[in-house]
Amino acid sequence: MLPSLALWLQGLSPEFGFLRVFQYLTFRAVMAAMTALLVGLVAGPYFIRRLAALKIGQPIREYAMQTHLSKGGTPTMGGVLILFAIALSTLLWFNWSNRFVWIVLLVTLGFGAIGWVDDWRKVVRKDPEGMRSREKYFWQSVIGLVAAFYLVFAVSETSNLRVFELFVEWVRSGFTLDLPPQSGFLVPFFKEVSYPLGVAGFVILTYLVIVGSSNAVNLTDGLDGLAIMPVVMVGSALGVFAYVTGNSVFARYLLLPHIPGAGELMIFCAAMAGAGLAFLWYNTHPAQVFMGDVGALALGGALGTVAVIVRQEIVLAIMGGIFVVEALSVMLQVTWFKYTKRRFGTGRRLFQMAPLHHHFEKKGWKETQVVVRFWIVTMLLCLVGLSTLKLR
Repeated sequence: MLPSLALWLQGLSPEFGFLRVFQYLTFRAVMAAMTALLVGLVAGPYFIRRLAALKIGQPIREYAMQTHLSKGGTPTMGGVLILFAIALSTLLWFNWSNRFVWIVLLVTLGFGAIGWVDDWRKVVRKDPEGMRSREKYFWQSVIGLVAAFYLVFAVSETSNLRVFELFVEWVRSGFTLDLPPQSGFLVPFFKEVSYPLGVAGFVILTYLVIVGSSNAVNLTDGLDGLAIMPVVMVGSALGVFAYVTGNSVFARYLLLPHIPGAGELMIFCAAMAGAGLAFLWYNTHPAQVFMGDVGALALGGALGTVAVIVRQEIVLAIMGGIFVVEALSVMLQVTWFKYTKRRFGTGRRLFQMAPLHHHFEKKGWKETQVVVRFWIVTMLLCLVGLSTLKLR
């Protein structure tokens, strides 16, 4: 909104020429981060007081860590604050004509709505399990598939009209339309190694990345500050990829696919980083507020959607390695428990407790040790991911 307003003022009088700075992507990204950070810091106390007044406290499951029982009643659903700061800052600083930012915002808020319903059932209906897994996955799948079917044609086109035309052409071709190279599956560390996916392959991959990353972040969100800082780091790194991918010169030089309009996603990523840091101010141990599913599901879905648009699905898995390992630990634990119960009559566990961060707590690590060490690992993984820009 502000870039358009600045452009209009410049047209009125030469005196407003200094407002040209509002057209620079890097300036707007910095301002988006600062705006989201300030909004989160200023509004944080009010949000926390309102959550406490409404008795929206975190329920603790019976089988949770004993050290976490004291956290019962801590205000939750703080993800609403994160989403508010992200949405407000993004709307202020991005170019409203950019379709990629709109789709990321819609996916983020859509997953946030799912998380909100889940959290509401936990705190109002006093059901620690919240929304049942089948219902949650259904709505996640609806949003993920809608986004996937849009993005499969959008990453190579410059307007929504062309996206619709390409969709019609795909239907008329008997669902056999070949996609342009920008839609291929990009393999990092190799020069120009990209595998064509086809429409079905692209949709399936996009669905798995968006829904998978959403649930992975949600599973990671189990300790004070554990999930939000990796989200900030991975989101910031994806913002760099968005900037490079959206710039034809940089993309050509670094042998990356050029996605027109993708650079504007840097605004969203910067806002996410700023909002995340503001939330960390109140979420650091001992946490004054938890983000809840409304925040974790939304932020994970946002990371997945941005990664798909900039064609960096593998790099997302590298940089978000903590999220991947946390999700895998749950999947392996459940699978092994069911297998051994069927085979031996008694279920056995690979980890002392899943997700993985609880395993390390059981091993004797303090909560703050687990959190900071996971942050350090994420920082290293983000550096590895960023190195793929040049190491080919």
